[in-house]
Amino acid sequence: MDKNKKGKVFLIGAGPGDPGLITVRGLELMQNSDAVVFDNLVPDELIITLPSHIEKYYVGKRAGDHTLPQSEMNKMLVKLAEEGKNIARLKGSDPLIFGRGGEEAKYLKKHGIKFEIVPGVTSGIAGPAYSGIPCTDREKASLVTFVTGHKAKEKIISTVPWECIAKARNGTVVIYMGVGEIENIVGNLITHGMSPESPMAVIERGTFPTQRTMTTILKDMPQLVKRENIRPPALFVIGETVSLGPLMEWYGEGPLFGVRVMVTRPADQARDMYRILRNLGAEVLPYPTIATSEYYDDAGWSALPDLNARENWLILTSENGVRYFIKQFIEKIGDVRQLANFKIAAVGHGTARALKEVNLMADFIPKKATTRSLADEFCAHTNLKNINVLRIRGNLADDRIEKRLSAEGANVFPITCYNTAYTKWPDGFKERLFEHLPDIITFTSASTADALRELLTDEEMAALIKNAEVISIGPSTTKRINALGIKVTLEAEEHSVPGLIAKIVEHYSNKSMGVK
Repeated sequence: MDKNKKGKVFLIGAGPGDPGLITVRGLELMQNSDAVVFDNLVPDELIITLPSHIEKYYVGKRAGDHTLPQSEMNKMLVKLAEEGKNIARLKGSDPLIFGRGGEEAKYLKKHGIKFEIVPGVTSGIAGPAYSGIPCTDREKASLVTFVTGHKAKEKIISTVPWECIAKARNGTVVIYMGVGEIENIVGNLITHGMSPESPMAVIERGTFPTQRTMTTILKDMPQLVKRENIRPPALFVIGETVSLGPLMEWYGEGPLFGVRVMVTRPADQARDMYRILRNLGAEVLPYPTIATSEYYDDAGWSALPDLNARENWLILTSENGVRYFIKQFIEKIGDVRQLANFKIAAVGHGTARALKEVNLMADFIPKKATTRSLADEFCAHTNLKNINVLRIRGNLADDRIEKRLSAEGANVFPITCYNTAYTKWPDGFKERLFEHLPDIITFTSASTADALRELLTDEEMAALIKNAEVISIGPSTTKRINALGIKVTLEAEEHSVPGLIAKIVEHYSNKSMGVK
């Protein structure tokens, strides 16, 4: 990064909530930026999966409450750009549709900072579309009007020409940010001539799996909002196209639709898990509690046994171990075929699946996916006297396997290939978690549970798990979670991420059918 050269700001629309609705251009720029400045309505998954070297700045806004005043946001963008950084200014929905992106662009221009505007899918189109409501229709609506229902703090009254909107015919009106003003909005529209019987919909959390869409008529909408406790983000749609919703309804399929699943697995390993859960209809809450990083154990690699010995064993107890070991083995040895004289033991099906992904097969898997079972069953299975055993591990692993195998006469060579550390969530994430609590919390290792316990206070932990299911990937993880005072309600039968997801699907499928 050349600090003498000014950076560029990209004003990017992140879409309305579904992380899959960001544009290809927006995603590419974000992932290759030096810093990301993001709003409250930006999908969590887009932020949490960013590479760790990208700086992250939260400037969120909730129903009129700015974490950072707009004037300070503008100054931040200029400051970062003057440091030579390319900045992705990530804004929910579209940056120029009630998004104040125009104010930021003018400020950047005034201060000599180059910028680019990347349009986003606006919630006023996406929310209705996910509810089966078209904004226009050849028979019912030939125009669409986007309106803000929110009064800026400096305005005493709304400047929206409600009298003109009320008199318009053969069109659709989409109102953003109107929950707090809905009584005044409806009153103005009816006063200026809109029919009190006009079809109207409210869409809360549009494009999220927890989206709620409810329809009524114009005059009854304020009562519906109160009765159903509608909360931002929400928008309103008025017009005859609302009646098409039942005919065009499509969103809401999948055995996990509407289920909020908290994923504590490291973000760089969880992308497939996020995708699979989303495809099953779940709303994914990406809250990694640990992160792994590569570690080079020079002493361990220096003590590597003769690779050409007649019989060697390689023991792997995690997917991380597979990933980091194979990478380092190729770097140091140069050819994976040098493992030809090794048989491989894997702690469980998840580790075995990771081996299969690099075209290696496990020769031994214990019946129970714990390091204790691996050590005991492996010793019963194999004559270990004078056998070389390469034990791949992370920094948090205990030495149970090494001690047990050494006691049986094996020559054990431990190599630490990675470190696991507790992580911190980006600013604003904890608050967002407690705004919409999870239905189920997933733990894929004991360390993910330990780290969550460190991240939250006793009161926060109690609130988080009060009404949530807790699922563990296997017995060792379950034992640790229970020891932390968290009750495990589900455990995967196959001790792997696919097994964990299958158990979640089974649980909610049974629940929907009334099966206990």
